[in-house]
Order: sequence, then structure tokens, then C-alpha cells
Amino acid sequence: MLTKPNAMLFDLDGTLLETAKDLGNALNHVLLAKERPLVTYEQYRNIASDGAKGMLELGFGEELESLDFESLRQQFLTHYENNICVDTIFFEGIETLLNELNQQSIPWGIVTNKPEFLTQKLIQFFPLLQACKVVISGDSLPERKPHPKPLLYAQEQLEIQSPNTWYIGDAQRDIEAANAANMTSVVAEYGYLPSIQESHNWLADIHIRQPLDLLAFL
Repeated sequence: MLTKPNAMLFDLDGTLLETAKDLGNALNHVLLAKERPLVTYEQYRNIASDGAKGMLELGFGEELESLDFESLRQQFLTHYENNICVDTIFFEGIETLLNELNQQSIPWGIVTNKPEFLTQKLIQFFPLLQACKVVISGDSLPERKPHPKPLLYAQEQLEIQSPNTWYIGDAQRDIEAANAANMTSVVAEYGYLPSIQESHNWLADIHIRQPLDLLAFL
């Protein structure tokens, strides 16, 4: 029996923010410079949570092994950093959800594998995200998801007595981390999943089709 959460933690890309288009723009910038075919939103959307490596693997395929990966990665990150919030927006319903958490004094935070310099730059564009209680990035600790340590550390920062923390994410590593941290794990089916059907093998506690589905538990 699920009880009302007294804290919520969220993944960033594909859970709070629709960042795929700006990540795709960075990939296409690199592909264009190398005179390679560009990729479409439909092709890269569900790869977006896999970061620079996943996106470059999509764009260059097996050819990537014979190229200077680190140079391409740096080109990708530089373009993304300089154009980090051109097409990025909240997923529909996220603002209502976060405002409701604030209204009910339920603390919430962000735990992402995105590097800290990109995480901090991105959330500056969203005042609502700046109001969260804790932000843990992919390089904030030696460990990153699917290790549970980032989630447990974030929970410690919230300083809750007898925490009943829920973690919401759109990748298998998110659910593995939440389960290992003994948190209620929630799959955001609206995010960058390889397939909704596959996500049912991740052993999550809850699946939601849209952010506002969580209001039923509040």
C-alpha cells in the first residue's frame, strides 16, 4: 500500500524538462561540421537521456570507433552549453505539479547524471527549478545513477524525519537507483523511454503517463 510521499526527487532530462531538441541541435551541429547526414527529432528523442555518448553513437554509428571521440564530444558539449535553452521547455503539467508540492510544503529536488556545469546553467532559465531544495548532478559525487548514493545523499540534504521519498525518472538507471535506495520508484512514461513495454521490466512501483498523474497520490 502506497502512502503519500513526504519528499520527491526528480530526474531532469526527460522527466522535468523536454531537453531533447537542444541536445539534438548539438548533435546535428557536429554532424553538419563533419558533412554527415542529420538526424530527426523522431530518431534522437528516445536517445536524449543517454547524453553526449549516446547521441554521438546515434549520429555516427560504427564509424565513431575510428574517429576522435573526445574531440567530437567536446564539440557537442560546447555547442550544447552555448545553446542550452533554445528549445527546452517544461513537460506539460510539471509546473502545476511542482507548485502543488510547494503548496503542500513537500520538499523536492533534482538528481541527474547531467554534469554540474550544464545542470546549473540550465536551471537558471527556470525560476521554479531554482526553488528546489537540492540539486545533485552526475559529477557531484564519485557515484552516479544507477548507484543509489546520489539519491540517498539528496534525501539527507532534505533533512526529513522518517522520509518517504519518491523518485521519478524515465530511464532504467533511475528505477534501479530508486529501488536500491528503498525509495518509491516512478517511471515517467512521457519521457525518453526506449519503449513503454520494456519499462515494465524495470520493477518500478508506479508508472505515470503524465506528470499530473502524481497529483492523485498527494
